[in-house]
Amino acid sequence: MSVSGATASVSAVSPDALDGLSLPERVALLRSRMAAVPSRGETASVRIENSDPVPIRSDLEDSEPSTSSVSAVRQRPVLPVPSALIDVLPHGGLVRGTVASVSGAGSLLIGLVAAVTGAGGHVAVVGQPRFGLLAAVEMGAQLSKLALIPDPGPDPVEVAAILLDGVDLVVLGLGGLSVSPTRARAVVARARSKGSTLLATDGHWDGAELRLDASVHGYDGLGTGRELGRGRLRGVRLSVCARGKAMRPRTVRLDLRAENGRIEWHAEPHEQNPLSIAVST
Repeated sequence: MSVSGATASVSAVSPDALDGLSLPERVALLRSRMAAVPSRGETASVRIENSDPVPIRSDLEDSEPSTSSVSAVRQRPVLPVPSALIDVLPHGGLVRGTVASVSGAGSLLIGLVAAVTGAGGHVAVVGQPRFGLLAAVEMGAQLSKLALIPDPGPDPVEVAAILLDGVDLVVLGLGGLSVSPTRARAVVARARSKGSTLLATDGHWDGAELRLDASVHGYDGLGTGRELGRGRLRGVRLSVCARGKAMRPRTVRLDLRAENGRIEWHAEPHEQNPLSIAVST
């Protein structure tokens, strides 16, 4: 499927449709569009289990809790993430009913959206007019599960809060704004009551339960020396740091490589600190 041919199916609300409308009219339009979205039901709670890494989690069906010690810790319902990120997140995914923030390299945000839609979940992207649809498709996204609201108007937070009623994941571009603690708490309460997840980016969200930051630390395929900058880009190396209220910072190095027509995520092998090895022995 080409991105150009699929864009119309993902652009649920265009800027022209919202232009000139008052806030109540925008709300009414969004609610009417949401009514046409198939019900989420209870299908988007992902079971977390011990298994060999796969490019993207694709099982959204409910299951009985695992008896393993790892699964016992991860009991909160979550949305899927690229499998290379599972171990860096305290619950193995994006916890439902919470607000998280994402900053840095855009590949991380695109990968999270691709993981959820690729597994059958519904996602709305608000205030991100340059969201990378082609990259999302290459990471396994289902565009039929994706709604774009590139220009939400003067109050993107209100638009995002409304969308929490009907989709599994809402991505909110804040455009450099900072959300006040009072308003942030109100949206968190709504997300919790609806069992949806909000990802805030391009701004500050007070009290986010999880903060993810991605930075590029290398490329594969580009030349060196006189050939620097030449060649064909085959992969990107990212460093992703996860921080949260009840966790120590965790960092993982990732390789994003083009394989068989799509972008695959691979976690780089963890190098144990020599001092830790000496102490353990």
